[in-house]
Amino acid sequence: MRTTARRTALSLGTIVVTAGLLLTGCTSPGSSTTDKATVSQADIDKALDTPTKLTFWTWVPDIENEVALFEKKYPKIDVEVVNVGSGADEYTKLRTALKAGKGAPDVAQIEYQYLSSFRLTDSLADLTPYGAADLSDEYVEWVWNQVQTEDGSVWAIPQDSGPLGNLYRSDILAQAGITEAPTTWAQYAEDAATIKAATGSYISNMPGNDPGQMVGLFWQAGAKPFGYDGDKTVKVDIASDETKKVVDYWNDLIQKDLVSVDPDFNDSFYQSLSSGKYAGWVTAAWAPVFLQGTAANTSGKWTAAKIPQWNEGDDVSGNWGGSSDAVLKTSENPIAAYELAKFINNDPESTLKFATDQFLFPTKTDTLADPAFVDQQSEFYGGQKVNELFAGVSDTVDVSFEWLPFMDYVYSSYNETLGKAIADKTDLSTALQAWDDEVTAYAKKQGFTVE
Repeated sequence: MRTTARRTALSLGTIVVTAGLLLTGCTSPGSSTTDKATVSQADIDKALDTPTKLTFWTWVPDIENEVALFEKKYPKIDVEVVNVGSGADEYTKLRTALKAGKGAPDVAQIEYQYLSSFRLTDSLADLTPYGAADLSDEYVEWVWNQVQTEDGSVWAIPQDSGPLGNLYRSDILAQAGITEAPTTWAQYAEDAATIKAATGSYISNMPGNDPGQMVGLFWQAGAKPFGYDGDKTVKVDIASDETKKVVDYWNDLIQKDLVSVDPDFNDSFYQSLSSGKYAGWVTAAWAPVFLQGTAANTSGKWTAAKIPQWNEGDDVSGNWGGSSDAVLKTSENPIAAYELAKFINNDPESTLKFATDQFLFPTKTDTLADPAFVDQQSEFYGGQKVNELFAGVSDTVDVSFEWLPFMDYVYSSYNETLGKAIADKTDLSTALQAWDDEVTAYAKKQGFTVE
């Protein structure tokens, strides 16, 4: 989903709140008192048949439609849907409410990369007592690994995702004599030069203000820049051989003026997608529908393809974006709250509505295989079955990718180091190391052991 994917440049206020929580000595996940005893079916039935009011913080447009399905099935449960802002705006208010001990919702939408920050402060309910672990086979493996930790605890129910692909202007490529999308990054660089020389267009844009996109490219390259044991130890390996390979590649294209470095998701960016300044967009599965609204005048000129590979014959991707629904540990009605999070993200009718009405890219395997989703033909993409293509891409994302419990700081630091170097067209390798150094220093200052 676009709105989750582009929540990258976080406000200073969010960073301050998070740092404050780290320093206050809140209970760590390792000392959680979560009751692992299984909740009985009788307890679940009773909870769902008891008049209850739940509060659900989410920024998904028209999610009331999916909630209505839940309320129809369980008429004793009344759900108040509240949009307190998306991404960073919601997290700031959520952390403030948790610290104050009042005002937090029962269920909250949280992007995958921020789940660990709420685990750190022991703010999320472990959903395994309610049967969440039984759902694992119903979701794409890498997605499920985003919400389940190695000890088997489940901290949220997946909602949407953003496996990476390549959208390109087939008409502009044709003007340059290119009839097919590049299948390797080496070919992509060659095509970038050909397209620029023949048409004046950039093959794509690499913004300096969007760490989510760059991290997704790291993911595709097999990098493991982050890690967290759920307690006091973190892994920081931002300047690894794999990430350096990615950064050096884009540095070369930037220095040769073969890709632009415009900030994304603003009016100028949208106009560039419409005007042909960009001949393509290395992006995620939520982007095809977003692009249709942004560049409607280019209908019929776009094609979707898999992301180029580092090695000929490989078929791997990364992810950019996506979110989950978590139950807050402060909820007085955790069973009903869990059932809400589960239902809207697991019920076949609800998940299909998410995919076809709100255009959230699915995480549930049966939705990804549903003909009502994969067989859709898009006029904007010349009749191509774009959903089918990205459904296949979802299975190629590396299943083991972790995050740090302070990703708000990590992304803010990116904007001041690697992101700034991209925008200024200075050496990216030096900036990558600076990003690594800043994050490592921050982790140690917060009392973590850094591997």
